[in-house]
Amino acid sequence: MTTTTHTTVTTTPTSTEVNASVSPRLAPAALLELMRLASPALPVGGFSYSEALEAAVDSGRVSDADTARQWLIDQLHLSLSRCDLPLLVQAHDAWSRNDVARVQALNTWATTTRETRELQLQAQQMGRSLSEWLRQRAPDDAQVAAAVGLAPAPSWPVVFALAAMRCGAPVHDSALAFALGWAENAVQAAIKAIPLGQNAGQRLLDALAAALPPAVDAALALPDDRRQAFAPMLAILSAQHETQYSRLFRS
Repeated sequence: MTTTTHTTVTTTPTSTEVNASVSPRLAPAALLELMRLASPALPVGGFSYSEALEAAVDSGRVSDADTARQWLIDQLHLSLSRCDLPLLVQAHDAWSRNDVARVQALNTWATTTRETRELQLQAQQMGRSLSEWLRQRAPDDAQVAAAVGLAPAPSWPVVFALAAMRCGAPVHDSALAFALGWAENAVQAAIKAIPLGQNAGQRLLDALAAALPPAVDAALALPDDRRQAFAPMLAILSAQHETQYSRLFRS
């Protein structure tokens, strides 16, 4: 009888094989730049706005962590993912093609569809601040100059799209960073206005972070003619916040 011996050979994957199985990722410098854009420390003043959350607290619609979570998740899906996120997605594409006319058209839409003066001033003030920050870092860049010159004023989502595109971030990552920046500012507003403790704020941020990816996916899939700015209660409360007697946040 002949005995056959089977030898098992174990091989270690090469670095090339390992790298091939890993999803593409941003270069460290690009990732760090995108993280800076998403940070509330970015010098654009986003922390000074509550986007009507303070008025929702004043009216009793938001009173604790649970009602704040529901309010902000509704705002994410009914407003951000149908307006600013698809606007950013389309502006990112236009900037990447250097289609300044398309960028201007998107910026005009952003300006004319803001439902209150308060929301318009926020988008324009943050857009101007970011465009100036970019101009100081790249004074001779033609696209940055185009952003500074957008009429009637640069809008925050449109200029953010340029900043993210310039650091090499793909559109999906750019939209996630934009949404995370919004979420962190919103949570800080809730902590101050309700008020909430820091741990409760982190749990609120956990809930928003879980909701961000599907909101971004919805914005990426939204056709151009479905982009909209229509959130009636948000607009009513924003208008009321403009004249609210006692307030912490800018109007």
